Amino acid sequence: MTELIRDRALRSLPTAQIRHGRLPRPHWWKTLLTVVGAALSVVLVSGTALAGIVAWRFAENIDQDVLVDAEGNVRAIPAVGDWPGGFNIMVSALDNAEGQFDGADRGTTVLNDANLLVHVAEDQQSAVVISIPRDLIVPIPSCPEADGEGFYSAMSAQQFNVAYSYGGMNCVVLTAEALTGLTIDYSATISLEGVAAMSTAVGGVDICVTEPIFDRYTGLDLPTAGTHTVEGFQAMQFLRTRYGVGDGSDFSRIGSQQQYMASLIRKLQDEGTLTNPGALYGIAQVATQNMRLSSGLTSLDTMVSMARVLADIPRENIIFVQYPATTNAEGRAIPIASEADVLFSKILNGERFTLADDPTGNGTTIDPNAPQPEPSAEPEPAPTSDAGEETPAPTVSDEPTASPDAPTGPEALDFGRGQTAAQATCSVAN
Repeated sequence: MTELIRDRALRSLPTAQIRHGRLPRPHWWKTLLTVVGAALSVVLVSGTALAGIVAWRFAENIDQDVLVDAEGNVRAIPAVGDWPGGFNIMVSALDNAEGQFDGADRGTTVLNDANLLVHVAEDQQSAVVISIPRDLIVPIPSCPEADGEGFYSAMSAQQFNVAYSYGGMNCVVLTAEALTGLTIDYSATISLEGVAAMSTAVGGVDICVTEPIFDRYTGLDLPTAGTHTVEGFQAMQFLRTRYGVGDGSDFSRIGSQQQYMASLIRKLQDEGTLTNPGALYGIAQVATQNMRLSSGLTSLDTMVSMARVLADIPRENIIFVQYPATTNAEGRAIPIASEADVLFSKILNGERFTLADDPTGNGTTIDPNAPQPEPSAEPEPAPTSDAGEETPAPTVSDEPTASPDAPTGPEALDFGRGQTAAQATCSVAN
């Protein structure tokens, strides 16, 4: 049975606070495209020997979106090498996309069902992937119509997942910009069938559950606790389930999606997929048939550079975090403005941060059976003299040491819910 459709807007609810800010234009040929679920992390292509055939194949297969600003002007995408710093990209998995297998049961409205805002830091050494709940109540700004001949009126107190139905991906991007204060230069969409195809293309993704799960809405059936390799339709079921995990909310479902994405990036790194031109080319063929990219992402040079950087980025520097929100009496997600202000202030100011020791929330938990990180290398033995006697230890420096009260690293956000790509987690069955 497919998941039931819920009401998508409550106009009487309070309006979310808007924060404003702009990022420097990014130098994306040297930057990281971090994991974006089963979407962009597997569309990357590497290897100059394949450049000609891949470029032709991409031009032949990829559907493109042309992003515009609030006035309807096409966003300028500078050439390779013109941008310093970080960048932002919006990725949405569509519910009820054209031709979806259960479209006859879901009406005609296309929704942006799962939404990831990927931010790459100015120093290009870390990234944050923000999951925006689909039923987060937000204002939707005036959005250009798909034919470019007019604008939809601005609306207040709408669920975030209806933005696509008012102007396509342009409206999703404009809504996310108003919500976060970030400038978004790239976008990508993928259908539910595309998610299934991509999971198969990478050979499946390992996920973990604390207890058996059967969700009658999505049909997900995982009969045992522990690790399962999901691909194809089952991977899609896992990513969509909400009533089978945690408290049945979208927050719990986001936890499962974050677990999946972290496991995916570990798999791609461990197997060397991102530095294997042949493997990437096969995946890219599947990707181009199942995704729609903004025009700035269809450059082969961009994809090659992103793949090379992604192969080496430290997993602990990739943070998945939920947009700060709580649930109201009607079961909708409401932004927590004070926490969102802290989160996006750090992102806009280039301040690195971490999450609490166990930030997973009610949908996932740290996997107690996961392998522990490898211990640090043993210290070198003390050098000896020719006579076999131990050389005296070097004199301690007279330089002043750091104050005990001095900061020792990035601030931990105790309100943040999510995980890093280095952490292995399990979905909590309900």
